[in-house]
Amino acid sequence: MHSTRSQEEWLVHVKGLTMAYGDFVVQRDLTFTVQRGGIFVVMGDSGSGKSTLMRHMIGLEQPAAGDVHYGGEGYWSAPPDARERLRGNFGVLFQGAGLLSSMTLSENIALPLTEHIGVSESYAREVAATKLALVGLAGFEDHYPGEVSGGMKNRAGLARSLSLDPEIVFLDEPSAGLDPLSARRLDDLILELRESLGTTFIVVTHELPSIFAIGDDSIFLDGERHVMSAKGPPKELLEASPDPKVRAFLQRGRFP
Repeated sequence: MHSTRSQEEWLVHVKGLTMAYGDFVVQRDLTFTVQRGGIFVVMGDSGSGKSTLMRHMIGLEQPAAGDVHYGGEGYWSAPPDARERLRGNFGVLFQGAGLLSSMTLSENIALPLTEHIGVSESYAREVAATKLALVGLAGFEDHYPGEVSGGMKNRAGLARSLSLDPEIVFLDEPSAGLDPLSARRLDDLILELRESLGTTFIVVTHELPSIFAIGDDSIFLDGERHVMSAKGPPKELLEASPDPKVRAFLQRGRFP
């Protein structure tokens, strides 16, 4: 079914991906597609390989087998210059926002612009101000990461992931450590950005409120069996997944 989908529908196609460290297999034979303009959730228990999968998808770790296709082009089978071009379509928000504490929010967001495409500092600062306004942080350009709340820090990290206008943004546990209200605001922001920019989001998370609030589609990684044991919209998997482990994961704290 996945192989017959047109490139217009899917943007990312993971094909037969196996992730391993030496003889230890993290996940084997992962195959799934991510729809263009969707919010795709990678979920699973701690240690199941969620963040590892993200690192393989953005080119930081090489798979033991398989490939990741972007718009029909295989990343790991491509030459280095093509990989570099494909990476230009990615924005990434790592856990904890990953901001440099010695730089202001504006300088953090401007950094990819000055480093990767060599624009002037004044133009980069203008873009940074625009991106900060986009995530609700207008007026905070000259604040340092240590001077803002955790929720604001994550929004600034999200602004930096958008600095190069990527087609795909990867988010690794974006609401980890946030209070419920800040986490909900971040979820709402992701939905707004998807609507206004048409960006495709791939979100690694185990936070149930976020999974149900933003996930159009999802996969579940089973850390014990080292396989993908479910794929589909989270709300459908909650009700109808044949795997009791998936249902138990999605029902945590749902019923008294």
